[in-house]
Amino acid sequence: VNGGPAGEGLDPLYPGEAFDPLGLADDPDTFAELKVKEIKNGRLAMFACLGFFVQAIVTGKGPIENLTDHLANPAENNAFAYATKFTPQ
Repeated sequence: VNGGPAGEGLDPLYPGEAFDPLGLADDPDTFAELKVKEIKNGRLAMFACLGFFVQAIVTGKGPIENLTDHLANPAENNAFAYATKFTPQ
């Protein structure tokens, strides 16, 4: 599809390819800005996943259980409390 009539002029390496049902790629300047925004949001999402992994390693619990523990007692269940008790195994 990319390079044919539906994907003419679009970058073959860009993840969006020719799928544009809302016509957001009609203006090249807006399309370039949206591509940058999508890349930045993807990087932010990957960084957030890294935070979940580190939190699970440090506390030994999942993110939902950590959230409920923190909401139950925010003064004792926070990052500073775990930073002083952390010993790698």
